Amino acid sequence: MHVEQPYTPKTWPESPERATLEGKNKFLGFWLFLGGETVLFASLFATYLALKDKVPNPATDVLAKDLFELPLAFLMTMLLLTSSITSVYAIYHMKNYHFKKMQAWLLITVLLGLGFLGLEIYEFYHYTHEYGFGFTTSAFSSAFYTLVGFHGAHVVFGLGWIIALMVRNAKRGLSLYNAPKFYVASIYWHFIDVVWVFIFTVVYLMGMVG
Repeated sequence: MHVEQPYTPKTWPESPERATLEGKNKFLGFWLFLGGETVLFASLFATYLALKDKVPNPATDVLAKDLFELPLAFLMTMLLLTSSITSVYAIYHMKNYHFKKMQAWLLITVLLGLGFLGLEIYEFYHYTHEYGFGFTTSAFSSAFYTLVGFHGAHVVFGLGWIIALMVRNAKRGLSLYNAPKFYVASIYWHFIDVVWVFIFTVVYLMGMVG
């Protein structure tokens, strides 16, 4: 059982996420986890690049540059990048022992992430029903949905993680026990955003130029 020590902005450590040995271990272990995630996404990118020149739908001869909608992808990118900025503000307030402000910025982060997911679901629905571009349509479509969908699953997990932390600690406030958890969740969210930047570049921008 963890005894919560009362703090004030003046007595709160400058780096609360690494003020304890447990926090340092969480931080180190999470970076090792992200290393494995990076290798996994690199494999998915390599598979996609190997298949990106294949015809998405042999029955209709629709090419990637005719399929992807850059304005939609750009809007999704802006939502996710903005959510990364709001998560930075959340951690800033965490470091300054402003729990309510941290929670408010995390809520904005969650709402932006949900907006991104809504657009991605619409995108998949649109490709499937407008162009007949489903998961099993071709090797290219399988690579596309696996890469982008796997990232979407990470977004879902990240949102669930942040929401769980917000709800579980709503009445507890900040402590040296939960500060590393908020910090690590923020790093995970930044990782998701960085992966999406690569997806936007490799999948959508390269797809548009052919």
